[in-house]
Amino acid sequence: MVTAILREHPELALFLCLSLGFLIGRIKIGTFKIGVVLGTLFAGVLIGQLDIKIPGIVKTIFFDFFLFSTGYKVGPQFFQGFKKNAFPQLLLTLVICLSCLLVAYSVSTFLGYDIGTAAGLLAGAFSESTVIGTASDAISHLNLADAEKTRLINNIPVAYSVTYLVGAASFVFFLTGIAPKLLGIDLVEESNKLAETISGETEYGPGMKSAYQRWIIRAYRITNEKWIGISISEFERLISNKNIVIQRIRHKHQLLDPKPDTIIYKDDVLVIMGQHGIILDSLFSIGPEILDEELLNFPLAHLDVTITNKAIEGITVKSLRKSSFYHGLMLNKITRENHEIPLESRTVLNRGDILNLSGRPAKLEEAAKEIGYLDRLTPETDIIFVGLGIVLGGLLGLLSVTLFGVSVTLTTSGGALVMGLIFGWLHSRTPVFGRIPEPALWIFDNVGLAAFIGLVGLAAGPSFISGLKETGFGILLAGVAVALIPHIIGMYFGRYILKINPLILLGAQTGAGTSTIGLKAVQDASGSKFPVLGYTIPYALANILLTAFGPILVGMMS
Repeated sequence: MVTAILREHPELALFLCLSLGFLIGRIKIGTFKIGVVLGTLFAGVLIGQLDIKIPGIVKTIFFDFFLFSTGYKVGPQFFQGFKKNAFPQLLLTLVICLSCLLVAYSVSTFLGYDIGTAAGLLAGAFSESTVIGTASDAISHLNLADAEKTRLINNIPVAYSVTYLVGAASFVFFLTGIAPKLLGIDLVEESNKLAETISGETEYGPGMKSAYQRWIIRAYRITNEKWIGISISEFERLISNKNIVIQRIRHKHQLLDPKPDTIIYKDDVLVIMGQHGIILDSLFSIGPEILDEELLNFPLAHLDVTITNKAIEGITVKSLRKSSFYHGLMLNKITRENHEIPLESRTVLNRGDILNLSGRPAKLEEAAKEIGYLDRLTPETDIIFVGLGIVLGGLLGLLSVTLFGVSVTLTTSGGALVMGLIFGWLHSRTPVFGRIPEPALWIFDNVGLAAFIGLVGLAAGPSFISGLKETGFGILLAGVAVALIPHIIGMYFGRYILKINPLILLGAQTGAGTSTIGLKAVQDASGSKFPVLGYTIPYALANILLTAFGPILVGMMS
């Protein structure tokens, strides 16, 4: 009865696949989490045993949403990669990805794998599920019988599921266990060399945050003669070089908003915001702390500002703090490509970085104009922007070139990825249009990919077991080879030819391998957020290269 219902209403099978897939994705084996991609693939294969047919256009729609959102997220960093100072990371990514393509081709040819298995090997070993879609589309355009095309396409998820597991596990072990020994480094010591103090916040569950407050606000009555008769700016300079901010003043019976040239008089009460340690260590001598509820009761905004101003792009956090418009503000954290990066004086700011700032609302508004765009947290998605981007990308994807005698195109989905890059970059420069809030982006990205992979599993389900038997256990060793050989080449090339810092290098390798799991493992092993500084540009470029390599590998194997 269940089989009949799911066959008659295949949309129910898809949603069952999503639900079961996300559930399976939560399972952990040691420190390894199965994840949504493998979870929905396994769920799709399981439900696919019932031989459920879903129109192919549904798979394409979800895949287009996923690829556009992927391009949108990495667009700013992708174009950042073409700047001179990012050239080493760009070159490293090219070397690793090209090595991956060549190793996948060589191993597949040596072991006699068919086109579909080779494509699945490439996709799984480098955790790049987009290859499944672009390679499948390329196979569908080959001059083969329909039955043979179906067999080859169904072999892709078979190889992908196996090589993803062994590839991800071996890559994480290599990064945290083998690579540091080959490079002769200790990850923790290396992170300490990069900076004396590592900033960052502990991550907690939804609705939770640390009880520790980085910034605190206190009120002090000025009684020490040393601090009487000087200006606000001089006071802030003398107290730990502007690491404190005076937010309000009570002068006699007046409540004042301070300006840099405001003079401090005896018995003035200052509301001071600063780092916890500085408040405790440096302010005990200025006068007694007092409780003035009226003075301390004022609005303080905590908002995100996206960097779009050329004058801010490329400067350090230290330089930002010295800017005149920054007075009265506190920088809480910096987010780049959805990853929090280290907050310290030498951190270089890039276009598209999101600064979480605290300060008086009017002051934040004023500073945002100098920095870029103030995110007002509207929940609306610019669907005009999304729809137009996918349409234009689809038209671009219809163009074709001939490689190895095979007509190769970006495909409409690949075009959506390219246009996502361009539109994401445009949004970072002009954020007034093209906004996709994080929750909506999560839906496009995660649900789009999960639905696509689930549909691939549903289609491959009936032939999955026979395909796995045909492939054999040699696919396990093949997956390890394709996962590790390119990174061994990249590690030595990056360290000894490009002279990249080893900790940044390992972060860059996780980006080139499109492995968020790998990034987290390196960060945990080093106790540092610094590897993410090498991750973002390689991740952006690798997504494009590996997506394009799917059809190219099909052409090479044909």
